[in-house]
Amino acid sequence: MQSQIYDVVVVGAGAAGLSAALVLGRARRRIAVVDAGEPRNAPAARMQGFLSRDGMAPDELLAAGRAEVAGYGVDLIGGRVAGIDTGFSVRLSDGRVLKARRILVATGVRDELPDIPGVRERWGRDLLHCPYCHGWEVRDQPLGVLGTRPGSVEHALLVRQWSHDVVYFAHTGALADAERTRLEAVGIPVVPGEVARLVVEDDRLAGVELADGRVVARSAVFIRPGNTPHPGDLLAGLDCAVDAAGFPVVDATGRTTAVGVWAAGNAVDPRAQVIISAGAGSAAAIAINADLVHEDVAAASPVSSAAIEGA
Repeated sequence: MQSQIYDVVVVGAGAAGLSAALVLGRARRRIAVVDAGEPRNAPAARMQGFLSRDGMAPDELLAAGRAEVAGYGVDLIGGRVAGIDTGFSVRLSDGRVLKARRILVATGVRDELPDIPGVRERWGRDLLHCPYCHGWEVRDQPLGVLGTRPGSVEHALLVRQWSHDVVYFAHTGALADAERTRLEAVGIPVVPGEVARLVVEDDRLAGVELADGRVVARSAVFIRPGNTPHPGDLLAGLDCAVDAAGFPVVDATGRTTAVGVWAAGNAVDPRAQVIISAGAGSAAAIAINADLVHEDVAAASPVSSAAIEGA
């Protein structure tokens, strides 16, 4: 394996990485997919909003995807990428080295959660992020939104689409008058005071306890987490330009500013749902294959540009 030069090494075997591997494998390219086995949506019991796969468990989708790409000769390699050197030598943490002509980074994103007791334990279960992914399952229930980051008010206004009983927990943030007016306009009361913990009974969220001891009964709570690329140092090491949040700057196909490097999925867009990430992986794969075709033709052509110009 160490002596083989892959056409593409895909880092990350989520929806984006596996979709790209499927397209490239079917294009008869030599592909390796390296994955550390830490999918972002692992805590979720079901995956929603994916046409024909609505309600499927995330691990079932990934298992099906891995089986499909393996059928086209794609090498699936368990491990963590420690770094990517000049010339696309992909170093794994266990010492293995893979050589590649192109790189696709599909490592996803790391969600940054507030340090509130119960948050990590309930994450992806009844402490939720995406209302498009989970709103239907908690429709018409008493819901809450934790105001822990900028944009939390907009999140609450969105969640209101799924229930008439939504409250906004201000927590430690200050609300502008305009924000408070918008919440009140759609019937979202503001609960002042710092949130102390999530109250759990019989392995289900029962409410939100405030620092003064008040408990507001809720059956699900939404939060807008912060996001950082996972791992962002891979992209930095490849000299990819990144935006203010640390995400790579890419074109419509996922091509980064570094020659031969693409990125797709949540590694580029932390808000992309599974179906969007899968599509981004497919688009990146098509662009990568076209790039390789141009290189292959140029390498095989006996006619130099100078000769053409002199003809």
